[in-house]
Amino acid sequence: MKEELTARGIMQTEPLLWEKGKKGKTGYSMPRRDVGSFPLDEDLMGDGPDFPDLSEVEVVRHYTRLSQWNFGLDTGMYPLGSCTMKYNPKINDKQASLPGFAFSHPLAPRELSQGALQVWHELESYLCEITGMDAVSLQPSAGAQGELAGMLIFYAYHKSRGVKRSKILIPDTAHGTNPASAGLCGYRSIPVSSGEKGILTPESIAELMDEETAGIMITNPNTLGLYEEHIKEIAAIVHAADGLVYADGANMNAIMGVVRPGDIGVDVMHLNLHKTFSTPHGGGGPGAGPVCVNKGLERFLPVPRVVRDGKQYVLKEDYPESIGKLHGFYGNFGILIRAYSYIRSMGSEGLRDVSRLAVLNANYVMERLKSVYHLPYDRPCMHECVFSDKHLQPHGVSTLDIAKRLTDYGIHPPTVYFPLIVNGALMIEPTESESKEDIDRFIDVLTLIAKEAREHPERLLQSPRHCKVRRLDEVTAARKPRLAGS
Repeated sequence: MKEELTARGIMQTEPLLWEKGKKGKTGYSMPRRDVGSFPLDEDLMGDGPDFPDLSEVEVVRHYTRLSQWNFGLDTGMYPLGSCTMKYNPKINDKQASLPGFAFSHPLAPRELSQGALQVWHELESYLCEITGMDAVSLQPSAGAQGELAGMLIFYAYHKSRGVKRSKILIPDTAHGTNPASAGLCGYRSIPVSSGEKGILTPESIAELMDEETAGIMITNPNTLGLYEEHIKEIAAIVHAADGLVYADGANMNAIMGVVRPGDIGVDVMHLNLHKTFSTPHGGGGPGAGPVCVNKGLERFLPVPRVVRDGKQYVLKEDYPESIGKLHGFYGNFGILIRAYSYIRSMGSEGLRDVSRLAVLNANYVMERLKSVYHLPYDRPCMHECVFSDKHLQPHGVSTLDIAKRLTDYGIHPPTVYFPLIVNGALMIEPTESESKEDIDRFIDVLTLIAKEAREHPERLLQSPRHCKVRRLDEVTAARKPRLAGS
């Protein structure tokens, strides 16, 4: 094993906090009370949460230790296919931390919120320019909520025409949330199989498109990392049957500044600002999934809308055909500031270079590894490439074993077993952030793991060996989860 490919370090452990805590310990001191004591109704209080009793230093060390156990983009390469886990420039965090933004309140009066409203208004115009769409709502707080907003707009559009449609076409290379979003709006998902090249054929769409079909949800580039070359022809087929075309914009990092979805027939799409436009990703949020529409669908966008009224920016709600509000306030403000800062700092040429480099890096990985791992679709890819474990199965090694072994070398595994149309899928997206040196190390490690699989498969089956915990019993963990410290 090459020394430079291994990972070493201190791995501190600790018991559960309920085991560590002792009655009487405390991590805070309350200030002296300057008001009288008023006991609360015990029936309203209940038993209270079961918090462990810890000292301040124990709490600090606990969370510091957790941060050291965690792996993130500031730690190393995160080649998680279909999620665009790229480095986020710190200048964008700095802009979001400016006091005027960080301390603004959603209930502040309009006169005191002009800076925030102006940022929203300008960000919407930038996203329109990037996507080729006509109007944007920044309100959705995640990609999936942006999808939901898009499907609600589909429903509102057909309802406005006095038409009730019940089906949505979903390609087998779509993101997994697409059928769920359609289902929440009462649509039945109709699967569409990809052709032999891994992309949709116009013939398959024409065969399924009928008067009961509201439209299609298409991920482009798709989850195989391939560009849907027939998108304009497919859009024409859908439009001819009075359907709408929805584009899942989660993979916009591959075409930003190069292709504008609105120019190729897309009617509605969402963007993942927390993927493409520089926001810390992971940990369950926060996110932002703006929904973008063409001119004919603008009236259905969520309210409130940010508009300019003379010299002032206002939040306007007087849109009778709107799908309504998606949540209490307008959106995840800090995420929107980061995206605004990213776009302004990169400029149009910089955004175009992001896509070019992301595609270059993915094709470099694909070309270097296709002689080592099985490549189901051997053709130029976009932002990501998909391999499988087919060549290693005769040695008793699976994709999961490869992923576990990668962690021994200090590398976060790529996405595994997705997309579902590739058995044993290993889905890699290097993004534009990574240097050739880091990508070469990643390739060297995967090459070494393939060699180990053939010559010493037991190393993979026993991995990880250098991480905090060994391989978990995932079946038992799913069936008998421990959700409390007791």
